Amino acid sequence: MFGATGSVGQSALDLVARDADAYDVVALTGGRNVVQLAKDARALNADLAVTCHPECYHELKSLLAGTNVEVAAGPAAIADAAAHQVDWALSAIVGAAGLVPGLTALSHGTTLALANKESLVTAGRLLLGKAKAYGATVLPVDSEHSAIFQALVGEDMAAVERVIITASGGAFRDWPVEKLATATPAEASSHPNWNMGQRITIDSASMFNKAMEVIETKEFFDVSSDMIEVLVHRESLIHAMVGFNDGALMAHVGPPDMRHAIGYALHWPERKALPVERLDLANIGSLTFQAPDAARYPALAIATRVMEQGGLAGAVFNAAKERALDGFIAGDIGFLDMSQVVDATLDKMSSQTGMQNADITLDSVLETDRLARVYAGEAFSNLG
Repeated sequence: MFGATGSVGQSALDLVARDADAYDVVALTGGRNVVQLAKDARALNADLAVTCHPECYHELKSLLAGTNVEVAAGPAAIADAAAHQVDWALSAIVGAAGLVPGLTALSHGTTLALANKESLVTAGRLLLGKAKAYGATVLPVDSEHSAIFQALVGEDMAAVERVIITASGGAFRDWPVEKLATATPAEASSHPNWNMGQRITIDSASMFNKAMEVIETKEFFDVSSDMIEVLVHRESLIHAMVGFNDGALMAHVGPPDMRHAIGYALHWPERKALPVERLDLANIGSLTFQAPDAARYPALAIATRVMEQGGLAGAVFNAAKERALDGFIAGDIGFLDMSQVVDATLDKMSSQTGMQNADITLDSVLETDRLARVYAGEAFSNLG
């Protein structure tokens, strides 16, 4: 399980722990929260625990002293963990760092439960191509893509006219647009509906998170960009809808609890009972929808641009977005500056010969990621 100490990883481990005898946990990986990583490795008797930070190795080793859990550290150790033969793997690492472990796991023909958005955004064709080549299965764990996946069970993709993914609107959905320029990381880190980590919560406030999901939808379900719609749905109870050529809409409705999508991927192709809230629709009373405000959420227009450009544009977009988010959290740039940085980076790299027609290989994606981070950092000084 990659990214075991994050919010998605912890939700997954909650489900595994409820039926621990049914699972043999091979490896858990995490970041700096080695106390949680060691606690989970002990509780589930994991074979291996890995922190991606080499400087945390000795602390993790000490915490797991006296157990049979093997300890390792560093990006290479995470890649080695991915090389273990397993039946099911969860990719919940945040950021482009999740790409290599996911690709490695697929080479065993495993079932990869994919929560790492960046894998599809930066290298969707590569990832899905590798899954096909090795007879592996990729199951979506993002709530929106799990919802689409479930709505399509037994359906013919040729009959699909549109795919609608929903967004809560994030922390600033009711702020005056002119106030967004002064928004702080602390203010952006509070989500109205979901309990998530800081980075994804800020991405929700800017709707870069939804922009990523739009690109993911195109890649995973192989639909054209003009078939994908976004609606602001404050209640976060309908996660996605699929529209068919007879005018019908198939909606997936459920509580804002990641264990819903994780559990579906964990038990697929079966559907088993999950410890999530059962919705009382009479008590809820009504559901609301509205079109997203383009001025408030410029990230959505950038996603359309990326899909139209194709090639390595997704890798540029993701790297620039991550670098811009780093800058916002550090206080180097403002909230609205993030979209300007991503746009400027796309402008610069789009002018480079071959970006749109380049082969999508791991090397080309990683090199594009590296360059885009450099250019995004340079864009900071050109703001204003």
